[in-house]
This record gives sequence, C-alpha cells and structure tokens, in this order.
Amino acid sequence: MYNVYTGEPEGGPTPPAAQLGLEPPRFCAECGRRMVVQVRPDGWSAKCSRHGVIDSADLEPYR
Repeated sequence: MYNVYTGEPEGGPTPPAAQLGLEPPRFCAECGRRMVVQVRPDGWSAKCSRHGVIDSADLEPYR
C-alpha cells in the first residue's frame, strides 16, 4: 500500500493540508501511480490508469 498524498510506501508523513481534509489524493493507494484528479465544487474524483476511479462521495460513509 502507498500513501495517497505522497506516493511513497505507506507509513510516511501526511502533509498538513491532507490531514485537514483540504487536499484530494494524488497517488493510487494500490500501486503508487500518479492519478488524474478533478476537483469540483462538491468534492473530487481521481482516476488511476490501472485501478479505476474513486470519488469523494464514495468515501463519505467513512468520515
């Protein structure tokens, strides 16, 4: 698993903006590849070329 904000192997530091929930993930948690991120007024979506799309609305139940 990889840090979704830095792309490094999991366990590295999380940027302060990400800790506050102000930053969308930029890297895939499964493979560490950089994702294409679209920020919208109501949230964000991110697409990994290998693992598909994740949307901020999908994560709401976990908040």
